[in-house]
Amino acid sequence: MTGMNENPGALIPELLLLAGAVLGVLLGSWLPRHRQWLVRLLAAGVTVAGLAAAAASMTRPAELVFGGSYVVDTATHAARLVVLAATLLALGLSVDTVAGHRRETEYYVLLQLGALGTIILAGANDLLLLFAAFLLASVPFYALVGWAKDARAVEAAMKYYLTGAFLGVTTLVGVAVLYGAGGSTAYPLLRDGLAAGPTAAAGVGLVAVFAGLLFKIGAVPAHFWVPDVTDGTPPPVAAIVTTIPKIGGLIAAYRLLLEAIPPEAVDWPLLIAVLAAASMTLGNLAAFFQTSVQRLLAYSTISQVGYALMAVAVAGRAELALPALLFYVAAYAVTNLGAFAVVAELPRARALDDYRGLARRHPGLAAVLVVCLLGLVGTPPTAVFVGKLTVFTAAVDGGFAWLAVLAVINTIASVFYYLRWIAPAFLSPAPAPDSPALAPAALWSRIGAYVAAVASLVLGIVSGLVLPLGTGGLGAS
Repeated sequence: MTGMNENPGALIPELLLLAGAVLGVLLGSWLPRHRQWLVRLLAAGVTVAGLAAAAASMTRPAELVFGGSYVVDTATHAARLVVLAATLLALGLSVDTVAGHRRETEYYVLLQLGALGTIILAGANDLLLLFAAFLLASVPFYALVGWAKDARAVEAAMKYYLTGAFLGVTTLVGVAVLYGAGGSTAYPLLRDGLAAGPTAAAGVGLVAVFAGLLFKIGAVPAHFWVPDVTDGTPPPVAAIVTTIPKIGGLIAAYRLLLEAIPPEAVDWPLLIAVLAAASMTLGNLAAFFQTSVQRLLAYSTISQVGYALMAVAVAGRAELALPALLFYVAAYAVTNLGAFAVVAELPRARALDDYRGLARRHPGLAAVLVVCLLGLVGTPPTAVFVGKLTVFTAAVDGGFAWLAVLAVINTIASVFYYLRWIAPAFLSPAPAPDSPALAPAALWSRIGAYVAAVASLVLGIVSGLVLPLGTGGLGAS
């Protein structure tokens, strides 16, 4: 690793997102409403440029920047690529909902700021930067959830904000406790300090800080906001808040535990394993009898986070832990966005029964739905199948075979509620031609659905080439 520096060139993807948000605000304040699409074009251009810069930066050695508070390494590279790709896909599936709206500019700006906070969350190497990134990855999404300004969206935004505010304060208290116990906020120094400090304070501080990260990823016991927020917002917004923040939150949790918290001070592997088991089980059980498609996807999200936390639980104990986590978040992102793209394309089909006859009315969308829902189950050759297989292997290698067995049981059980959505689409007769339930929105959501489904399949097929890219480890290791 290179020495600590203050090289802005190491942060080109982050700076591009920031520039896109600032220029978007300025551009949108001068443009008439019917030309707000230029802000969307700017956001898409910035995201594509960020992807190119992130790909180019992968050839550089890992480095600490800005006093060691931010690390650019394998995990940060992966977070950049996945978050930017997810943001670009989210922009596409949002067009039909957002185009021409009087707050169209604000939508794109908030999305970029939230994506920026998510990336910084993944690369934070200091507790203070971690908390700053937590705020940047939260506040824009609070506003985005309430963007529609109808009764459901406002209620969802208030629940999201109040939960985040409470757990944000809890996180800040945890930062103070860890600083007092370890004598530093920088991860490497904090690890040394906590190893020699009081274990009770280390445990309390970790639980408090981790509460904020659990909120970001929507895991038990900080999951209460997920179903109400997901069901109360337009499908594109629900897709964003159930996908993008989780990428940075999971990587941040992995980095914090491995780099800053010595296991001899706090038995965090067991703690995370229990949280993973609770998340996957509760998410699956709660999804069984849901009739709302967005609430079903919300509980599915909670269960998927449980699987991803398995890799976090074996951080530093299994060689496959980091590659498994990075690949899983990428696989989950494209697959979850694909499922929500179908929902966005059929905005009037809010219940499972509304999808009756989808295969006859819209066979392409029905195929995407099958790929994405069975992909979330973990059916080959989709990307989530490879992700789950790798995560389960890492859990066994890390000494949590019981957790892998429980995850397999939950995976089998999840087939039930996904089939409750797929079955009406294929087995029920087609509705009347003039039925509004399956009336499509427009072109862009459909394109987003097809792109996501293809990406899920391709990522699974080429997983043998992608997985080794995540074996570089964290920069401080």
